[in-house]
Amino acid sequence: MLDLRLIRREPGTVRAALARRGGDMAARVDRVVALDARWREAAQSAERLRAEHRAASEQVAAAKRSGADAGALLERLKALSGEVKVLGERASAAEAGLQELLAMLPNLPDPTAAEPRDEVLREVGDAGAEGRDHLELAGERIDMERGARLSGSRFAYLRGELVALELALVQWVLAKLTGHGFEPVIPPVLVREQALYGTGFLPDTEQQIYRLSADDLYLVGTSEVALASMHAGEILDASDLPLRYAGFSPCFRREAGAAGKDTRGIFRVHQFDKVEMFSFVRPQDSPAEHERLLRIEEEILGELGVPYRVVNIAVNDLGASAAKKYDLEAWLPGQGRYRELTSTSNTTDFQARRLAIRMREEGRKPEVLHTLNGTAVAVGRTIVALLENGQREDGSVVLPEALAPFGAPAQLPPAG
Repeated sequence: MLDLRLIRREPGTVRAALARRGGDMAARVDRVVALDARWREAAQSAERLRAEHRAASEQVAAAKRSGADAGALLERLKALSGEVKVLGERASAAEAGLQELLAMLPNLPDPTAAEPRDEVLREVGDAGAEGRDHLELAGERIDMERGARLSGSRFAYLRGELVALELALVQWVLAKLTGHGFEPVIPPVLVREQALYGTGFLPDTEQQIYRLSADDLYLVGTSEVALASMHAGEILDASDLPLRYAGFSPCFRREAGAAGKDTRGIFRVHQFDKVEMFSFVRPQDSPAEHERLLRIEEEILGELGVPYRVVNIAVNDLGASAAKKYDLEAWLPGQGRYRELTSTSNTTDFQARRLAIRMREEGRKPEVLHTLNGTAVAVGRTIVALLENGQREDGSVVLPEALAPFGAPAQLPPAG
């Protein structure tokens, strides 16, 4: 959520920044400014009447003590009570409307977020080769048919050596992140609505989220939701920052609106596993932390031997909470193109403000901190990239040496 004080103080700056995202953002800011003025006027008027009501109450009490006629005062007191109620309700309605409008405003984009076209920053590795796709290489080790019979389309059984590959990937990347100062976490995957609102997924991506209506809980599409909420409502000691967590969890996405897109294989499915990085930092440190998360993601793909490119995501494609986002797109020979494998976003104070997470410097008042997130490994998509980039002419697949100590096979035989 944006800082309402900033909107009051610099509406033109906020309007211009959000206009970069496109759409009717400038008009939304104008509505917020107008409703904020209406709310403050009603609240101030209600408070003045409450003060007058208190004074009238004291006069009535004094009149009764002295035995004087308090009839006129009582009538005035009754009238004031009605006026206070009306103005109080008007202020409450204006405040509720204001909060609803604020919830619909996305984060202010970073000045260095790309203009309305993605900017490729660099390409790393030997891309360009084409070949078999991951389903041809895996055979029944990725069992889409039985997965569909069990759960419907976009579900799969992962079998045999690919199970060992998944577990090795997760253990390897968690060990790497621990070395980079991240605390491993296995968080809940069922969360309340406030957690999704706090991270900016509501109201924004309702169509992608599974909801358990009987329990009023939601299945997360990323452990970012649970990791961000770990410190909801807390005031952290600034000397303890940065706090860095690496969350491993299954993730669930409805992929609504993606009918007919990426329906082959496990690149885009409803259930997948992921290791997510999450950082709580001082505001002045978030740009550097964002670059740090990007370097770690590049380190991971480099050691896995996957060709990739780094993309500065266009400002009009940023999610609601992100001020800036990088995507790492892996080259997939089976598709003959780059596809998003991981991403990292700086959400500045947007999520922390919604979740009421603050920090306190010694001798200073608490202030809102910054949060960032980054995918270390999206397991299914990473397996796709490893199979397709490790393939040989006979259909076998050579896997990265880095995973061998964690139980991954050195090579997969051709699909039977």
